[in-house]
Amino acid sequence: MTKFAKFRHPSGGYAVMLAFALYFLTVPANAQFGAAAAQSQQGSLANPLPLSGRTGASGGVIATQTAIPGTTTSVNTLNPTVQVSGAYSGSANSTSARPFSGKLSLQEAVERAIAYNLGTVGMNQALRQVHGQTRVARSALLPNLNGDFSETEETVNLAAIGVRFNVPTVPGVPSFGVPTLVGPFNYMDLRARLTQTVADFTARNNYRAAQENLRAAQLSADDARNLVVLATGGAYLQVIAAEARVQSAQAQLETANAVYQQTQMQLQFGKVPQIDVNRSQVEVLTQKQRLVSLQNDVAKQKINLARLTGLPPSEQYDISDDVPFAAAPPVTLEDALKQALDQRADLKAAEAQVRAAERSLTAARDERYPSLSVSADYGLIGTNPGQARGTFTAVATLTVPIWRGGRTEGDIEEADAALTQRQAELEDQKSQVESDVRNAYLDLQAAANQVQVAIENLDVTRQTLAQERQRLEAGVSNDVVVTQAQESVASAELDYINSVFAHNVAKLSLARAIGNAPQSLHQFLQFP
Repeated sequence: MTKFAKFRHPSGGYAVMLAFALYFLTVPANAQFGAAAAQSQQGSLANPLPLSGRTGASGGVIATQTAIPGTTTSVNTLNPTVQVSGAYSGSANSTSARPFSGKLSLQEAVERAIAYNLGTVGMNQALRQVHGQTRVARSALLPNLNGDFSETEETVNLAAIGVRFNVPTVPGVPSFGVPTLVGPFNYMDLRARLTQTVADFTARNNYRAAQENLRAAQLSADDARNLVVLATGGAYLQVIAAEARVQSAQAQLETANAVYQQTQMQLQFGKVPQIDVNRSQVEVLTQKQRLVSLQNDVAKQKINLARLTGLPPSEQYDISDDVPFAAAPPVTLEDALKQALDQRADLKAAEAQVRAAERSLTAARDERYPSLSVSADYGLIGTNPGQARGTFTAVATLTVPIWRGGRTEGDIEEADAALTQRQAELEDQKSQVESDVRNAYLDLQAAANQVQVAIENLDVTRQTLAQERQRLEAGVSNDVVVTQAQESVASAELDYINSVFAHNVAKLSLARAIGNAPQSLHQFLQFP
């Protein structure tokens, strides 16, 4: 209870005291819980979800293996590629926080990419945003405590706010008038205010929907790491294959030089004409240009790998791991499908998105139910700290929705549309997971068969080249046949390199398709 000082009019009346009492009983009481009362009267509303649950970093990573059309003398009939697009093709600088020795292993490349590739960086920041949204949704269920202090000095025009006094004239009593202007007066108010939602089903389900969205964001971040492993592993394998092609070209150049020197010696003894020497020289020049082109390709592949892992975009570093041909882990198609359905993070994220949409629909339907909240304040009010007195207010508010102008029905329709869309996306995601596993399994079988054919073809061509060089030395053959045999060896070596690359990419794709690429990378690729 607030005590008011008495101000006596010179005529002896109590009009000023009455005016002050009217003012303090009406104006401050209306302003104490303005915002809280408005919120309580409105009630909670369902938080709308986006129609689609497929959110995340822009871009993606896709490993494909297509057949080379047409007829060819090469045994290489597969064209494997790892397509990286959008945010996954870039990265933040990793050398400032993690020094680089100049030699890059496959494991270090994957670790750097997981930490600094823009695909995972973007998903991690999206996860932080969703976590913040979850905390905001939870705040509607937790107490809100505020404190405020105000110092007021005021003059009140009673006539302006509608206060009128008709003082009757009493015989024998001196007449007096009521002033229309009261003040100036001052008071201070130091107060703590508490609001708490007791029962609000819509706010509760909004929070549960936010929790499912947070779970989906966490799983999407896990899936982004799998995609980064696929992109980085594919780029690393590209560098290995490119360097192997350079080594093969260097060997072919050495062979071409040896044949050229051999024909020059035979020319001196009159065993071969000048045209054979010229053809041998052209072959040397051709191999030199091929070597330059392949070295250029290695530099570009290393720059691409650096871009994925947060290193400076330069080719001035070495890779330290080799990933030779090795059989894939003994996993059947049925086991791979079962593991993928149990482990794929993007599938689990789609399931969490469906649950979030279900909670959001429930929250929209709960807008029809009453909600209960309480609010209270306690503080000191008076003309100065020495005269301040404690006052309090306690309010319980039950809000019963009667008519919201169709808002509830609109929220229900919107939430139901999002739920239907996300259920369809979940079914599509299940189909996508099975498709990824089956495609990777088929690619693995085709690449393994091609590796075996390439090995046999390489052995045959090498034997043929050795025999033709012996025939050339004996003078029963010419450099044309030797050059053709040499080209066959070069083509067979490239076929073997491409086949091993296709096989490793297929194993990497299967690891991603199963959904455990960061943990199973060593198991599938078997690198040091």
